[in-house]
Amino acid sequence: MPAPASAVVAAVVGRRQEPVTVDVERGRLRMFAQAIGETDPVYSDVAAARAAGHPDLPAPPTILFGLDLERADTLGFLAGHGIDLGAVLHGEQAFTYHVPVYAGDTLTFASEFTEAYSKAGGKLDFLVRRTRVTRGGELVAELDNTAVIRNGAAA
Repeated sequence: MPAPASAVVAAVVGRRQEPVTVDVERGRLRMFAQAIGETDPVYSDVAAARAAGHPDLPAPPTILFGLDLERADTLGFLAGHGIDLGAVLHGEQAFTYHVPVYAGDTLTFASEFTEAYSKAGGKLDFLVRRTRVTRGGELVAELDNTAVIRNGAAA
């Protein structure tokens, strides 16, 4: 079992960030699909998407991480709680999808820091942030993002 995290990192657990609302735009979906090398036309051509049974362009799965990262000021939030940003690394991310996301959707991202623990003899703290993504109150996805923080990096 992992050891408890440092007091500064552990103090963030249970804190919530202000929810952020994002409009999912076709152009953004097309650019993202191109950037990740997605060649299936359902991600770039509305006619192809509709022919495949989608109401509009579907969102490539990992775009939700990008939309959340772009809109939420997570780094500012951490800095505001005494965590040295120079010691923060992206550890991992995980996605749980409940329903598809499409161009034209308006999504709300609501995040809470849910867990903190330490490894490597206390040299590294891990901070888990869970984001619930909803559309009109319906749960669309859950995103888990783990930051790695070099211990002794609290301001």
